[in-house]
Amino acid sequence: MKINLTLKNSLLLFNLLLFTTLFGQKYSNEFLSIGVGAKAQGMGNSVVASVDDVTAGYWNPAGLAAIGEDKGLQLGGMHSEWFAGVGKFDYLGITLPFSTKNRRLGLSVIRFGIDDIPNTLSLFEDDGTVNYDNITSFSSADYAFLISFAQRLKTKKEGRELNMGGNVKVVRRVIGSFAGSWGFGLDLGLQYRIGKFRFGAMGRDITSTFNAWHVTFTEEEKTQLLAAGQELPDINSLEVTKPQILLGVAYLFQLKKFGFAPEFNFLATTDGKRNTLISGDPISIDPTFGLEVDYNKFLFLRGGIGQLQQEKDFDGSKSYISRPSIGIGLQLFSLRIDYAFTDVGDSQNRYSHVISLQLDLKPKKKSTAP
Repeated sequence: MKINLTLKNSLLLFNLLLFTTLFGQKYSNEFLSIGVGAKAQGMGNSVVASVDDVTAGYWNPAGLAAIGEDKGLQLGGMHSEWFAGVGKFDYLGITLPFSTKNRRLGLSVIRFGIDDIPNTLSLFEDDGTVNYDNITSFSSADYAFLISFAQRLKTKKEGRELNMGGNVKVVRRVIGSFAGSWGFGLDLGLQYRIGKFRFGAMGRDITSTFNAWHVTFTEEEKTQLLAAGQELPDINSLEVTKPQILLGVAYLFQLKKFGFAPEFNFLATTDGKRNTLISGDPISIDPTFGLEVDYNKFLFLRGGIGQLQQEKDFDGSKSYISRPSIGIGLQLFSLRIDYAFTDVGDSQNRYSHVISLQLDLKPKKKSTAP
């Protein structure tokens, strides 16, 4: 009885993964909505207007053009674990300037994976006996590769800055050897700076991103699934990620040695009604807020809130839940270390630790000696 229950649970998990990945159109490529960098996570993912480091390749590629010329080549990396370590989320980014000072190129690699999933399809031998040696494991992993280009545009008035940027995005998703897909899309971003104000706009998947899936079961695996009373999924399917619009406004100011950077962001989705603060069909809007306070550009304290959702209790009463977050950062010469502690935004209070690093490889100064 215990063996049959284990088999059914494993098959149920396997089919659930396939169903979620292949047919969840509304939340297609949802792993790309988690966000990269502990700085952004600590601010409730409210950085689209002010981001000016290597993570801009993800948040708003226009922000790459705002990276100072003295930064040179910039590297960034992040690791976090979700749902008590079941899912692992990793990011690696790099940006470097062109020979012309107002342009930058960036590359970002993102992976979200669930590893060591038991595969019990071959648990039973042909004679009905159980052979635990036949149990293998597989991974369900999502990958994204973003190639970014950003340019600073000329403005007629002094004290104003306009940056624009875009991404070419390649998405690869795999479920063991059973199924895989390739997807392609485009992002476009803008940043406008005037005095202490920062404005940002980001269009994700502006042409829609299409993931073409292909399921590759062997004949033996098909037989085992049918024998267990499971339906075979479609051999081919197409998954579509509809456009999203991110808008943000930030106000940066200084009080002696303390710097303040509050920012509001608004995420508008176009794939139908969602459980957000402003819910509509087809557009739903999710507002977020973040604040960063720094001391002498050395110590950074951050806080944020986002993913405001309405929850209905058993007694019929309604309440709102949110995703709170806090963070801290240290700038040690050319190295910045960031940490964030954040909730995934559900009623189970599952908090995650996020750690990221950022390194500037500054170019050597040319000697002026005769």
